[in-house]
Amino acid sequence: MSTQNITDGNFEQEVLKSAKPVVVSFWAEWCAPCRRIAPALEEIAAEMKGKIRIVKLNIDENPIMPKKLGFVSIPTLILFKDGKAATQRVGAASKGELLRWIRGAL
Repeated sequence: MSTQNITDGNFEQEVLKSAKPVVVSFWAEWCAPCRRIAPALEEIAAEMKGKIRIVKLNIDENPIMPKKLGFVSIPTLILFKDGKAATQRVGAASKGELLRWIRGAL
């Protein structure tokens, strides 16, 4: 597995203090679009290893960060760069669309 699961407890260390850009996928088990994009995120994480990190945060198990960030729909993907949210994407997308979004933000 190329993506890593994170929690509210380690969000700051894993995302905000990361030396590399980090894409956070906010998801839930019951979310069909979240399950649909998961394989693409795994592939992108493997292909872009060393350039970015892709992590996943289950919003049902970790409600604090989604509330702090103020979004209501999932899947929500946020690319953090230098400890700040650089860009955000909501909804399912193809691998190609996700790659273009990530590369455009780097």
